[in-house]
Amino acid sequence: MESYKLEEFSVALDKRGAREFSKLSFPIRYGRFSEIQTKDYLFQFNLKGEIKYIQGRGPRWPHPGEWLKRTAGNDWIYYSSGDYSGVYDLFGEYYIPCLSYPSNSVMGGHPFQDDAVRSAIESWQRLLDEIGGMISGSIPQGLRDFLVLVTQNDAETLRRKADRLHRLLGGRVTVLPPDTRHVDYDVIPLIVADGCLHNCGFCRVKTGRDFSLRTEQNILEQIEGLKAFYGPDLSNYNSLFLGQHDALHAGREILEFAALKAYEVFEFTRSDLRGPRLFLFGSVESLMSSPEELFESLNGLPFSTYINIGLESADPATLAILKKPVAPARVAGAFGRMVEINRRYEKLEITANFILGGDLPESHLSSLLVLARDGLDRFYDKGAIYLSPLMDGKPITAGARRRMLKSFHAVKISSRLPVFIYLIQRL
Repeated sequence: MESYKLEEFSVALDKRGAREFSKLSFPIRYGRFSEIQTKDYLFQFNLKGEIKYIQGRGPRWPHPGEWLKRTAGNDWIYYSSGDYSGVYDLFGEYYIPCLSYPSNSVMGGHPFQDDAVRSAIESWQRLLDEIGGMISGSIPQGLRDFLVLVTQNDAETLRRKADRLHRLLGGRVTVLPPDTRHVDYDVIPLIVADGCLHNCGFCRVKTGRDFSLRTEQNILEQIEGLKAFYGPDLSNYNSLFLGQHDALHAGREILEFAALKAYEVFEFTRSDLRGPRLFLFGSVESLMSSPEELFESLNGLPFSTYINIGLESADPATLAILKKPVAPARVAGAFGRMVEINRRYEKLEITANFILGGDLPESHLSSLLVLARDGLDRFYDKGAIYLSPLMDGKPITAGARRRMLKSFHAVKISSRLPVFIYLIQRL
């Protein structure tokens, strides 16, 4: 690490953070990064000189343990330590990602309306102006190279880069699997299939297109494009999302091809992070129709693999409301197969989504507990259940929030599998 003390701020180049993702109640950074520290803010940059984190340091900042993060898709996310009890019980993490776009959060608070949070984002752009005036001065070459790189990544440039990522993938990643929380949602997306088998009526994040596979050639082109896009910052990644909404249905050959080729080209063996992970979505039908050879293949990959299945409900009345074209018996069968696979394969974990909604029939939660409580002989820590709040795009009322959280706690207390809130995050 190299450190420089300048008149208005200090700079640290090539800092090294933790090499493994952990569940901690205080801010931690991973991989390699550089930072600029001023009187009021700590700015941290990835290996491409792009802003990634901002943390306030003055008395106006909401909380010393909270920070802003910018994603590769150019969204700002505010990480709240939570002025709520039981944050870890709700999300499985010690923070609440507060999103700058509409999602399905049942938590209160609007940090992006806070003057201090808005000022932090604006302060980064003011910092670029200050840096620009220093570059022509007499400063060490290594520091100059870093500052030039930072000034080349202003807000408009980062917006264009995000557009380039989305064009490369063939569209925005509208939702990441909930299990990507284990790597703080820092995954490289690679699309192996478009569309969905079910196209449920309630869903607001899927495309409505029929399921279709990408070709191996398209996958290879994406991989090469992604390698160029992430560039020197590739070493800060070791996790892959195979999208979009039902990659499990792509089958063994495509999944194995995409995962192994990405592992090779992205050089995950040289990552600054240990423990590579693979994430994908599946559906009731893809889980039930997949042969055992597929799961044996996934278990043999050089990843720990997480497959998230959209079960939504085992109650016929609720399925009808959701316009999900799946029979309750089929949902129950998929839940049973999930439990079986989780017991059988060491490097595979299948998790399930169920809907959480205050206005759904009471039979919805009771049918869920038949599976998650009555159908299991003891508690298992593998195979989480995620409850996804059913939102219509409007702000949630205090009453609806209380009802949803009451339902959540009722399931969590009774379930013999871990239960968390699913906060839908895009890329």
